[in-house]
Amino acid sequence: MSKNPIPTEINLSQKERLLKVSFDDGAEFELPCEYLRVNSPSAEVQGHGPGQGVLQLDKQDVNIIGIEPVGSYAVLLRFDDDHDTGIYAWDTLYKLGANYDENWADYLKRLEEAGHKRKQPKPYVPPLSVK
Repeated sequence: MSKNPIPTEINLSQKERLLKVSFDDGAEFELPCEYLRVNSPSAEVQGHGPGQGVLQLDKQDVNIIGIEPVGSYAVLLRFDDDHDTGIYAWDTLYKLGANYDENWADYLKRLEEAGHKRKQPKPYVPPLSVK
C-alpha cells in the first residue's frame, strides 16, 4: 500500500452492485455494495468506541444510490436503505479493498455466531423511469 493512496477512478455498477476503485499506486478493487454497507465507517455501524459495533443484517440487496465527494480526502456513499452517514476516506476504501477476503470471512463468521444466515441477493431490477 502506498503511503497515501488516492483514487484515480471510482465507478459504480448498480447492476452488479459493485463500486470499482482504482488507485494511483496501480491497485484496483471491486467492492460489493453489501460489503461497503456492512463495513461502513459510520458510528451507526462501528459504534462510538471499541467493541460497540453493530452487526448489520440482511444487507445483501443494498445498493449505492449516490456518491458525493467530501473535500479531497473521501466520499460519502448513500445507500438505498437510507444509510448515508458513512464517510469513506481514501485510506479506508483502500484498506477495505486490500483486506476484502479477511473482512468478508469475519463478517460471515459474526453472522453465523449471532444465529443469522445470509440470504442470496435478489436479481437487480433497474428503477422504473417515469416519462
